[in-house]
Amino acid sequence: MADSEAVTTQRSTVEDWTRALAESNGSPGGGAGTGVMLAIAASLTSMVAGYTEPGAAQHAALNALHARAHSLREAALRLADDDASASAAFGAAFRLEPGPQREEAIHRASIEAAKASAVLGERAIDAIDDLGWLASNGNPALISDVVVAFGALRAAVTGARTNVSFDLAQLTAAGAALEQIREEHPVLWATVERFNAALDRIDGLTGRIDHRAAPTDASSLG
Repeated sequence: MADSEAVTTQRSTVEDWTRALAESNGSPGGGAGTGVMLAIAASLTSMVAGYTEPGAAQHAALNALHARAHSLREAALRLADDDASASAAFGAAFRLEPGPQREEAIHRASIEAAKASAVLGERAIDAIDDLGWLASNGNPALISDVVVAFGALRAAVTGARTNVSFDLAQLTAAGAALEQIREEHPVLWATVERFNAALDRIDGLTGRIDHRAAPTDASSLG
């Protein structure tokens, strides 16, 4: 097995990558895991699209959806590896000796890590409409796969939201107050609320189809 520093989502087996994730070094970490969850959501979206027989007026929409899902899977894995690199820099900054150099390194690494997570989250948001389309128009025999894809997508958005928020808050370790952080990084700050809204949307879409995917769930008998 390659050591954890050489492990990437694109060159490694699932066994090697998850073993590296299990190690206590933070790279890959939760942010990279967020990217992998997004890749899983995109892969399931692509699979369901491939099994769907479109109506006469749906060919173009389905073909475009299928292409987006295929592209997103590849992009998500690249973003996962980018986040792993950002995490390594983040950890290295906190290991520096106290002083101005450490504070500057923490500030720089925190912003880069937040930006990496924000990009992941934005790509996840872009995928919500396609899964919603498949929930209504996809092959009904694969509705459970749509729900699983929504679950993976929710995990990706949750990871992005949490990591952006956490990374911004780490700027306080470099001497910044939260109000100052909000004023200096308004786009990243607003992204957290955007991701919260996306989570609500995913929950709503999933709730409307869950009874079809899990008809024997005890809650459906109430």
